Amino acid sequence: MSHSTPATYLVWSILASMLGIFLLFHLWSFDRFKCLRWNQGSQGAFKRVMTYSYLISIPLLLAYAIGFCIIKYSEGYMVLPGFGIIPVPHELWVPVHQHAILPLYLCIAMAWALEMVTHLEELCFWLFVVNAGSAQRDWFRSLYFKTWAVGSVVAVVYMPLVTIFTRADPLKCEAYTFLAGSLGSLSLTLWFIPVLHLFPPFLKGLRREGVDMATIVRLTKFHELNTIRVVFRLLFALPLLILAADGMRPHQHINDTMIGTDLLTMIAGIGVTVSSGLTLVVRLRPRRISPTAT
Repeated sequence: MSHSTPATYLVWSILASMLGIFLLFHLWSFDRFKCLRWNQGSQGAFKRVMTYSYLISIPLLLAYAIGFCIIKYSEGYMVLPGFGIIPVPHELWVPVHQHAILPLYLCIAMAWALEMVTHLEELCFWLFVVNAGSAQRDWFRSLYFKTWAVGSVVAVVYMPLVTIFTRADPLKCEAYTFLAGSLGSLSLTLWFIPVLHLFPPFLKGLRREGVDMATIVRLTKFHELNTIRVVFRLLFALPLLILAADGMRPHQHINDTMIGTDLLTMIAGIGVTVSSGLTLVVRLRPRRISPTAT
């Protein structure tokens, strides 16, 4: 935070704004914002909840990035003997900026928690699709759905609690929040790799069963998008995990260098923007696989 340069948050703000614009454009192109209506009849309640949970995470991410961008450029730099020119430490910020630290960290914590809710649902759903046999085609009664429900509650509770319990020290709060979020995102991403491995044989089985070509093409496109998303999710989670782990060390080797923090943070920003954009494309498309699964 205080050791990151203003340019870092400027890049995040630009990327988050582009994602927000793409969100509005995609919602308009999809059905003229009709999917946001709670009583929109073509969707189930579960799908609406999942849509809202992911859409809420984007404004929260935008608030976090723009909020710290404004603060960082307002505070500027200072000359510290022995270290040179550095961003002004948070201890020297004006009171209004210091009071904004915790709310902004809660924004990124909740955005991260809601993103993990979406990623866990996708992981459990595709595991259900690939592994479910003819005897079990009800997504809402499956073990995968129950796993998603429990994991989602855990994610929504533990992310803001980590931020709140470590709020006394802003740098420690940042490190623990990013460590908790990056570990959760990385775990879900790594668990998604077996799904990618199982999907080609699953598609071959559908072809042998004579499933119509339109469904095969749709599922193939999902597989391609999921593969790309896994790559960019790794680009998001790994750099922040490195920074968070280094931030918890007594002597920090990466966070003390501007090029280290800026490079890893900007890579993470690109990763979350691209993966989130692809998630919007995937989520706002009908999954015609099983009537009970949508």
